[in-house]
Amino acid sequence: MKRSGILNAELSGALATLGHTDLLLVVDAGFPIPRDARRVDLALAENLPDLRTVLGLIADELVVEGVVRAGDVPTHNPRLDAWLRERFSGAEFTTRPHAEVLGELARQAKVVVRTGAFEPWGNIGLFCGVDAPRWFGGEGVVVPDHYASKL
Repeated sequence: MKRSGILNAELSGALATLGHTDLLLVVDAGFPIPRDARRVDLALAENLPDLRTVLGLIADELVVEGVVRAGDVPTHNPRLDAWLRERFSGAEFTTRPHAEVLGELARQAKVVVRTGAFEPWGNIGLFCGVDAPRWFGGEGVVVPDHYASKL
């Protein structure tokens, strides 16, 4: 058995398919997941599991270079926004209109993970990055400006 990390086989397998710039959406219990999306449904009951637990476990396993959330999050759920900024401190943060998160962004996601979260605007997109020191740390490699600060 695995020693640590995510034990759910479907979620662990889905995370293993993600590459640089892929989008993973971690969503609340009420999110309208597109029919053709790769869906990993973890929801058991109200707030089981909650959004922060799932995002935290995923953050331990993925390199995240971007976080996208509805424009309402910073103003209407500032505690969630503060938690996200602390947990994903090296990532670039952007916002989209809530309707766009529910539609266009959901269709772009390679994987959608449904939690049991009953949390307003609890739909967070994570853009996968690369481990810059491992990727660009080789001798003779010219590091792009974007990654130079991450070495």
